[in-house]
Amino acid sequence: MSIVTGQATQREAAERYGVDRSVVVTACRVAKQGALDALAASVPGRPGQSAQDAALAAANAEIERLRATVTEQAVALHLHEGKARWD
Repeated sequence: MSIVTGQATQREAAERYGVDRSVVVTACRVAKQGALDALAASVPGRPGQSAQDAALAAANAEIERLRATVTEQAVALHLHEGKARWD
């Protein structure tokens, strides 16, 4: 974190923790990639909602929209053609 916040360089962090600088470089690279992957996987909307849950909610909303449209069209067709006589 001290590298990310600019409080230390990679060399200083490696010296402070007694590791090779390549370990610090690798840790920074892995942390950056992990953060980018998490941002790419995030879905706008309610916190804690997975991408699968968001897709399911969107699909259910689309189903309801289509159901309402079909019902509306069925009523319009019925009114346009009228009810058939039984005789």
